Amino acid sequence: MSRRVRRKVARKGKEKVILPSYPEIEEEISGVDRSGLVDWTSLPHDTVIQLLSCLNYRDRASLSSTCKTWRLLGISPCLWSTLDLRAHKCDSTMAASLASRCVNLQKVRFRGAESADAIIHLQARNLREISGDYCRKISDASLSVIVARHEALESLQLGPDFCERISSDAIKAIALCCHKLKKLRLSGIRDVNADAMNALAKHCPNLTDIGFIDCLTIDEMALGNVVSVRFLSVAGTSNMKWGTVSHHWRKLPNLIGLDVSRTDIGSTAVARLLSSSCLKVLCALNCPVLEGDVSFAGSKHKGKVLLALFTDILKDIASLFVDMSKGRNVFLDWRNSKSKDKNLDEIMIWLEWILSHTLLRIAESNQQGLDEFWLKQGASLLLNLMQSSQEDVQERAATGLATFVVIDDENASIDCGRAEAVMRDGGIRLLLNLAKSWREGLQSEAAKAIANLSVNANVAKAVAEEGGITILAGLARSMNRLVAEEAAGGLWNLSVGEEHKGSIAEAGGVKALVDLIFKWSSGGDGVLERAAGALANLAADDKCSTEVAVAGGVHALVMLARNCKFEGVQEQAARALANLAAHGDSNSNNAAVGQEAGALEALVQLTQSPHEGVRQEAAGALWNLSFDDRNREAIAAAGGVEALVALAQSCSNASPGLQERAAGALWGLSVSEVNSIAIGREGGVAPLIALARSEAEDVHETAAGALWNLAFNPGNALRIVEEGGVPALVHLCSSSVSKMARFMAALALAYMFDGRMDEYALVGTSSDSMSKSVSLDGARRMALKHIEAFVLTFSDPQSFAAAAASSAPAALAQVTEGARIQEAGHLRCSGAEIGRFVTMLRNPSSVLKACAAFALLQFTIPGGRHAVHHASLMQNAGAGRVLRAAAAAATAPLEAKIFARIVLRNLEHHHIESSL
Repeated sequence: MSRRVRRKVARKGKEKVILPSYPEIEEEISGVDRSGLVDWTSLPHDTVIQLLSCLNYRDRASLSSTCKTWRLLGISPCLWSTLDLRAHKCDSTMAASLASRCVNLQKVRFRGAESADAIIHLQARNLREISGDYCRKISDASLSVIVARHEALESLQLGPDFCERISSDAIKAIALCCHKLKKLRLSGIRDVNADAMNALAKHCPNLTDIGFIDCLTIDEMALGNVVSVRFLSVAGTSNMKWGTVSHHWRKLPNLIGLDVSRTDIGSTAVARLLSSSCLKVLCALNCPVLEGDVSFAGSKHKGKVLLALFTDILKDIASLFVDMSKGRNVFLDWRNSKSKDKNLDEIMIWLEWILSHTLLRIAESNQQGLDEFWLKQGASLLLNLMQSSQEDVQERAATGLATFVVIDDENASIDCGRAEAVMRDGGIRLLLNLAKSWREGLQSEAAKAIANLSVNANVAKAVAEEGGITILAGLARSMNRLVAEEAAGGLWNLSVGEEHKGSIAEAGGVKALVDLIFKWSSGGDGVLERAAGALANLAADDKCSTEVAVAGGVHALVMLARNCKFEGVQEQAARALANLAAHGDSNSNNAAVGQEAGALEALVQLTQSPHEGVRQEAAGALWNLSFDDRNREAIAAAGGVEALVALAQSCSNASPGLQERAAGALWGLSVSEVNSIAIGREGGVAPLIALARSEAEDVHETAAGALWNLAFNPGNALRIVEEGGVPALVHLCSSSVSKMARFMAALALAYMFDGRMDEYALVGTSSDSMSKSVSLDGARRMALKHIEAFVLTFSDPQSFAAAAASSAPAALAQVTEGARIQEAGHLRCSGAEIGRFVTMLRNPSSVLKACAAFALLQFTIPGGRHAVHHASLMQNAGAGRVLRAAAAAATAPLEAKIFARIVLRNLEHHHIESSL
């Protein structure tokens, strides 16, 4: 696979350093002499503090240890009022080391159960806000200890992942310990019972914002006792009794915002809730029952706002404001408004949060039938929310953009209409601005969205034009694994386009990607797969391939192939090595890969992987590497013959890609006669014959090529006959769509019946086939008949008649043009093979004479990659005399005469050219 999408879940010396842009810092240091060294200790203290504020907690603590002054500045309370633990692993030891700095800590964000347990070691008694995600493993006990240690807590948010191990007991503990609680949002609780609700109502008088999202059951009646609540979300919660809800909740005296999105609420309950005297906003996005009631008219409730998929959401939100035009930039207009209304501000902040959450959930579900909503409203809403002042809203909006365009994760398929809607609404520039933020959470989610959107070629072009390649290359250097991973994913998708490869290299992307592999060589499967995938795409370009090698990419990729156990990484590493080795004529990478310690052994081992993609790319790499003489023998020494024969035997029902590469690798190895004999001895003939019967044109070529090489050895030729290979080759010769497959099948048959196999058969049959009875005469007649028919397809009677009547170059050129097989110019023959065709010109069979002349014509046509090499071999072997005899023989067929004359003319051309 050449690209990847995801749904959810400084260089030294004279080189340029690419870092995120911080204008406020640049202003502070604009007066510094850029031509000289900077004395960092002389910077103003407020500048140092500003710099430190742009770092994650680990880098901030590390930088503070460089000198006494910075150590004092590094513990400034303003730097430690908030703490984001998500970027790096934070256990109890790390938390304890930070405790002295966290005396005034107000807000903490964490990820996972281990970080949650570490929070108590921060000893931040005055903590006001806790927000966590990936909370599936957090238990009642852990949460109870956390809230018991932080009684001043005002906000607790856990989600959007389901908190499967948290029950009503933990909610009661929250109520008993945190009397100042104002906001409680929990996702995926199995059961929120009446005791938990009543505890909140009794002990948390300031609780105004409640979210029980994606819960299995909640006690609706008891929830109606929490009279302090102003904003309530039960989005995605199942088993709701809407009659009870509409009766009791409409009486809540302070409830102004209610979110029932992604539930089975109906129009009757919605109408009753909207009749509440205080309720202002009811959000009911993606509620199938409500949307299915075509008779429902939500607009009749004056002064109320109903947000649903069938309403104009931005216009309806704008109706909350008396002095605001009903435009599509309502959130931006509200943020820029000079006149502030506290109640409206609270509503808008809550709306941003619940809309970002619900839109992300809808995007994750990938429901059918929502195209119109996403194109007309959804994309615009997400772009509006990306400009929020709430960091978690921005992150979810960016993740939503990354997710809603994806149709199929595994096949890297996105909806082009949705992707281009984001681009049309200015989304690319917004995402790139987020990616330049110093906040790592925003960098990660923005890079993920850019990566997914860049699957679309038009979006990729826009990303490149807006400077996105430089930004992603910079983020790929991040010490935050998640940021680096998503940036590498963006470079992976952008590198699919040939027009972007050079720009990625110029931006330092190649070096950044190679460094990623060394930096995260263990424990970073996602980042390794993306880095290797991007390098694989880049290595397909000749110039970039050289840069990958210079940057240490060969060693890095071989290390992955040898040591990484994750199949996605193995596949991309093998693909990258295959592409590096594909430029044997233009650089030394092919030899370099083969000479890297353990490379060939690792690739041979990967051909035995249970994962088809890994086997395919490993076989492809061995195929390309086998074009180098030393590699060819080294692969065989590493067990490559046995492994590839076994692979060919097992892939009869595999994908055409795997079949092509398995046969191709055997074709490459069989160039060596020693290897050819070994392949025959190991049982490689039968699976290659089976692959020759494939319906795929590419498989025809590689199987025919391998059988052609094998047939050079008379023992293998006899095996091919005994295994039923003659009918398979005859079928290829006469019926394949590929001219190359037909050509090589004809050459294989010519080898088999030029007389050498007959001599071998007289001595004795092949050792493993004594029981098989073969009629060589019948097989010979069949083969010669189809070889003749093949050659005649390139013999235009009119052109041949003109060539026979005249020795003018133009007449021969016309025959050459009609007979030429373009791809045959890439074939390289040994002296023994050329000599065999020259000898075949003396064969009693007129068919074989014509076939030999036709083959030598293909190998010597001027402009062919190896034509000069072949001409030299023929001249050294004294082929001119044999060719002249064939051209003048009275009994030779016309085709053999004309083709022999053309070959002589080709040899003269190469001789003159070499003398010049």
